[in-house]
Amino acid sequence: MEIGITTFVETTPDVHTGKVISHAERIREVVEEIVLADKVGLDVFGVGEHHREDFACSAPAVLLAAAASQTKHIKLTSAVSVLSSDDPVRLYQEFSTVDAISNGRAEIMAGRGSFIESFPLFGYDLQDYDELYDEKLDLLLKIRESEKVTWSGKHRPSINNLGIYPRPVQTQIPVWIASGGTPQSAVRAGVLGLPLVLAIIGGSPLQFAPIVELYKRAAKQAGHDVSKLKVASHSHGFVGETTDSAKDKFYPPTAQVMNVLGKERGWGTYTRKTFDEASSLEGALYVGDVATVAEKIIFLRKNVGITRFMLHVPVGSMPHEDVLRAIELLGTEVAPIVRAEIERWEAETENTL
Repeated sequence: MEIGITTFVETTPDVHTGKVISHAERIREVVEEIVLADKVGLDVFGVGEHHREDFACSAPAVLLAAAASQTKHIKLTSAVSVLSSDDPVRLYQEFSTVDAISNGRAEIMAGRGSFIESFPLFGYDLQDYDELYDEKLDLLLKIRESEKVTWSGKHRPSINNLGIYPRPVQTQIPVWIASGGTPQSAVRAGVLGLPLVLAIIGGSPLQFAPIVELYKRAAKQAGHDVSKLKVASHSHGFVGETTDSAKDKFYPPTAQVMNVLGKERGWGTYTRKTFDEASSLEGALYVGDVATVAEKIIFLRKNVGITRFMLHVPVGSMPHEDVLRAIELLGTEVAPIVRAEIERWEAETENTL
């Protein structure tokens, strides 16, 4: 059971002062957060790609490369790379470079992107949203499989037996399919035999259990070894000294961001009632003290089949020291509880078969 962190490198106004941290300062803070995550024994750190004022990182590979030279063990991944509007050749080259600096710890989460600012920025038509992703994923996987590539498509110039460099330290850079939970994405990941990461940020996580089963079924039918499949969740949350203090710190910036996005996307108002309901055992928010968050992660593993849990913190701007403390608690206290219980549960399950 892998446990880690994701961030969108947020630069939203502080809910108490209205102050907005600079992009440069927030980027430096995230490097510090990755270094701490490595120090406290977390398995993975993911950085999202956005092209808007309220998120500071448009180039995850650059930020991850800065952290790679200061860390020893933690896996470094995009969360996600907006593959549809990127060039697969450059994306692969960038993460091969991260892989070199980190000595084999780079990963890519390939997504369509729930934010669409990158499409007009790089000259793509949203009407080609699905076609762009399918085509570019095909090219990315071909580059991963072979040093020299021959490929042709509709939305990018053809490649005729050209080498793509540098090659990574790893035999293959792991490429995860990132999904909001659509059946189509789960089937695609299963057919390709690729690991699947689900954005479990609303409703009940139990609703994703059928998606995981669909993924495994598609993989099995395609001839892949189901026992080797990996499924991750990306879920909002925060670990505090007490559950009440964690909620009181995490709710205001989360509500601020969710309501801004809600106006853009036509969602209902995000309230404290919404937040508290989502913080229940079967809700999608992982907010509370060490025992509470550990219990929820264990529940997710046992009932949905998640093999990697990534806590997305913060959602809106929070004091850096609070984020660092949450990372510390996740690594030093939550993770050992989860790993011990999952090891015990799996051994018990195996003995009853």
